[in-house]
Amino acid sequence: MGGGGSALRVCAEHRGGINWLSLSPDGQRLLTGSEDGTARLWRTADGQCCALLQGHESYVTFCQLENEAAFTCSADCTIRKWDVLTGQCLQVFRGHTSIVNRILVTNNQLFSSSYDRTARAWNVDKGQVSREFWGHRNCVLTLAYSAPGDLPGAPFEEEAVAGGLLVTGSTDGTAKVWQVASGCCHQTLRGHTGAVLCLVLDTPSHTAFTGSTDTTVRAWDILSGEQLRVFREHQGSVICLELANRYVYSGSADRTVKCWLVDTGEHVRTFPAHRHSVSALKYHAGTLFTGSGDARARAFDAQSGALQRVFRGHAFIINCIQVHGQVLYTASHDGALRLWDVRGLPRAPPPRPAAPQRSLSRLFSNKVGCAAAAPLQPA
Repeated sequence: MGGGGSALRVCAEHRGGINWLSLSPDGQRLLTGSEDGTARLWRTADGQCCALLQGHESYVTFCQLENEAAFTCSADCTIRKWDVLTGQCLQVFRGHTSIVNRILVTNNQLFSSSYDRTARAWNVDKGQVSREFWGHRNCVLTLAYSAPGDLPGAPFEEEAVAGGLLVTGSTDGTAKVWQVASGCCHQTLRGHTGAVLCLVLDTPSHTAFTGSTDTTVRAWDILSGEQLRVFREHQGSVICLELANRYVYSGSADRTVKCWLVDTGEHVRTFPAHRHSVSALKYHAGTLFTGSGDARARAFDAQSGALQRVFRGHAFIINCIQVHGQVLYTASHDGALRLWDVRGLPRAPPPRPAAPQRSLSRLFSNKVGCAAAAPLQPA
């Protein structure tokens, strides 16, 4: 059980830990953001670095890669937009007064969250702030967006959600739902007794799932603000969340991943075997991939919970993972991006949803989706 994974390539060009890893929607490139203050673009076809993005004056906290542009944010309080072909900086977004934690680019809008206790909306083309969202009492960590088309509501709500809804999670123990068009707080989601570390949206049901240092996962109706369910099985902080096929997966400092039914909150199974906190999750084609503070990635059969493979080689915590075709990408605080061959993993049958299947095409979990591609050959 859990045989070793075959490494295709080790990319060690960064001179500091890698904090985030993003895959372009077309699957052609990867973007890494590092403690060394730079970001790098990589081709998925051969794993080679194709551009070095230099300009930030402090470490890069997060990044998002689109087909035509790359976006990075930093502890230098700025966000930058880059040309993916030349590596040239196209725009600097200035306005935050402390570390920028997260960014989200969608529909020609850029959203950001910061230690300055605010979230902001920016015009991508002009580089100017279009809205500031004030109300959190401590730093804003995570964020997600639901577009207007995802929010069919009562007539009295139509004006409020005309620009979509932004959901933010904070170390003040709350999540907030904001009307993007007006900048007003639509709902404050109160119930957690610790910092909100992670957040995902199930847009078809306008439900937000939040994970916290209070060891719980909570489900909320973002329109009404009602707390729908509390998931209470973890024994440590909930660090990361992933939604797939009407299940929510939660990774925790208690060294486990737990699987829950989205619609009822029932605890379905636990994925053990980690020797440290679970720091990253990615569901792909019936397999649940995890990254851990024990410096290893793992592949589990999502349906049975069986451990299928262990990927050893990193020296420190794995901060982010992506899957593209038959390749697993892991980014670590050791500064390396590693590529792993995931061919040969048992193929699970198509999952049977616990409730009638609904479209999850606009799920957002701060991670870019996967695309199919021809596999790299092992070195």
